[in-house]
Amino acid sequence: MRTATRVGVFGLLGSGNLGNDGSLEAVLGYLRAAHPEAVVDALCGGPETVTARFGIPATRLHWYRGEYRTASRAGAIAGKGLGKLVDVFRTAAWVRKHDVVIVPGMGVLEATLPLRPWGFPYALFLLCASGRLLGTRVALVSVGAAEIRNRPTRVLVRWSARLAAYRSYRDARSRDAMRAMGVDTARDEVYPDLAFSLPTPPASPPAGAPGPVCVGVMDFHGGNDDRARAAEIHRRYLDGTIRFVRALVEEGRPVRLLTGDTCDATVVAAILDAVPSPLVTAAEPAALADLMNEMVAADTVVAVRYHNLICALKTGTPVLALSYAAKSDALMAQMGLGAYCHPAREVDADRLLEQFRSLEKRSAELRQTLTERNRAAARCLERQFDALSAALFPATDHALTPPRETP
Repeated sequence: MRTATRVGVFGLLGSGNLGNDGSLEAVLGYLRAAHPEAVVDALCGGPETVTARFGIPATRLHWYRGEYRTASRAGAIAGKGLGKLVDVFRTAAWVRKHDVVIVPGMGVLEATLPLRPWGFPYALFLLCASGRLLGTRVALVSVGAAEIRNRPTRVLVRWSARLAAYRSYRDARSRDAMRAMGVDTARDEVYPDLAFSLPTPPASPPAGAPGPVCVGVMDFHGGNDDRARAAEIHRRYLDGTIRFVRALVEEGRPVRLLTGDTCDATVVAAILDAVPSPLVTAAEPAALADLMNEMVAADTVVAVRYHNLICALKTGTPVLALSYAAKSDALMAQMGLGAYCHPAREVDADRLLEQFRSLEKRSAELRQTLTERNRAAARCLERQFDALSAALFPATDHALTPPRETP
């Protein structure tokens, strides 16, 4: 009798980032619908959270518990170093127990935010190398990618992609970036972000008075190449956002502040302190569903984080992107709102207000556009899940086509 397929999910899941957890939720929904016999567990950043929320067993991603804390003392540095060695064997042992490992969405092949090569890029490389050596199929599903300048990070990311048995990307720019980094992408496909497959809350009836403006914030300090001016970038982003919120309040508009990661709370606190008004309130979302519930009741959204944008787009709410990476521009263009992007590194409150007013004038038209684009995204993701089943579950009489590269 055939045993159940053993499926692992891998990533910085359960660590406070709502977008990452939303990608996991989407993949679990697919597995439960298409492969209910599969036995699923996770190797992830926050195993307790993943088990409590999603009901699957989970193992800590890193042996060293202080992996993401800055190591300044000799003991911490030694602990991190030892952890890198131990994780070679821990990762291989975990991978060996599975038939399939899925990396669900996320920007795992990019460095658009500060990233060290010996952190997640190293962990992803261990996963993909273990999969290739042990015969476990590893799938990078609707992931984000970007060209990486830092050589060690670039090498680890490139080889992770090469060693994966299946790759798909959440936009064409991601696929182009991997091709430019030396990965053969001829057989790789592009599909929408996995979060577009999540349930959407019902639309709220229109209110007589102007509704709230949701402002999604981020503890933003630039990307991996901006470390030298991170403080300046953060100050400009925060000052511009505060000026924008203050202008809305002066017009009598209620503002609802939203986060996408636990670290964003400091930005919320700074805005509330700078604009002390009962019109400014803050939500405490614990999942993408919470974000969508907030946004479906809003007139307009202004947001930085990628998955905050997705939640607005998915609910059909007109959104203006404070864009910090090409992925945001690509997403907005794909959904018909390419004109409504504003650089997060150079927030100009006056220009932002002009774009915001233009967005609101076109609200009815853009809502119709989003309805049509969301239908198309849903159809694309159905094809994605069919392709994933064909590639990763050969028991359904489909054969896996391996990538062309070899180590």
